[in-house]
Amino acid sequence: MLVRFMAIAISVLTLVACSSNQPTNPTDNEDAVPVSEDKTGAESHSPLTGEVQDEGDGRSIAVMINNHPKARPQSGLSKADIVYEILAEGNITRFLAIFQSERPENVGPVRSARDYYISLAKGYDSLFIAHGYSPDAKKILQGGSVDNLNGISYDGTLFKRASSRKAPHNSYITFENIKKGADDLGYDLSAPPKNLAFSDDPAKGKAAGSIMVSYQDPSFDSTFIYNSDEGKYERYSAGDQTVEDGTKNPVLIENLLIIQARHEVVDTSGRRMIDFESGGKAYLIQDGILRDVNWKNEGGRILPYQDGKPIPFHPGHTWISVIPDSPGLSEAVSYEEGR
Repeated sequence: MLVRFMAIAISVLTLVACSSNQPTNPTDNEDAVPVSEDKTGAESHSPLTGEVQDEGDGRSIAVMINNHPKARPQSGLSKADIVYEILAEGNITRFLAIFQSERPENVGPVRSARDYYISLAKGYDSLFIAHGYSPDAKKILQGGSVDNLNGISYDGTLFKRASSRKAPHNSYITFENIKKGADDLGYDLSAPPKNLAFSDDPAKGKAAGSIMVSYQDPSFDSTFIYNSDEGKYERYSAGDQTVEDGTKNPVLIENLLIIQARHEVVDTSGRRMIDFESGGKAYLIQDGILRDVNWKNEGGRILPYQDGKPIPFHPGHTWISVIPDSPGLSEAVSYEEGR
């Protein structure tokens, strides 16, 4: 049934324009709560999910996570508050997973950094974790402007190699070792990031029971299928559900933001410059509903806007897929209308 359902999702190649309902302005709507505690002050809420926070209460941690087929299933993704999926070289994507409300025991496989991942991590004042770097990323990380731990310096100490996988798909780090490394280097882990805005207002737009995002390689194409019982999207890569290694707990997503941005190959290795400053077209998918929006970079954070006003996220986990402006949203994204 899954193969048949995904085949239906992938076969839809043309997007229909979504309705242009007036968006919620989190600065005007009392229900949009960009808080670390609720309106009564009784409970602590995560600044990055808007949900009651049981574990994390300090600085966010951003980890570069490998998405090569040999690195799947990964560890820790289901507990990330925000995940960016972005192309590295070729048609291969990597994840930047930002953790604050939950601290998974083990995270990985950890992969090498690119400069634009670092910029996005800085938007949340995150401690940045990677294993390796491009030349541009190396200059930034060694320049002292970004608190970071890198497996190049700590391979075999803070970062451990899994014997069940081969390099470069086998580097992992525990949150215990992240804290140890931060303490050794004098990094402050106490200050939480600034709050995002959240609202429970129902989404309005086109029904989208499944969404397929193509990166021009079936191994990296992803499909998001709406689970109406959970009120969340499940994610699949090349037909396999994205779950935790070991526990098989699924990655579940309340907010899916798909943006297009200008990509330019800048060297013979295929590394890219990605324009995260200019803003542009996007789709925001919540509650099984898709709508046309725009995106803007607000202090290093990629956020949805409509008619010039910010749109709050729904409380929960957020996944941000970044695709090149060529082919763009209309060619790279398809959806199936049923819920």
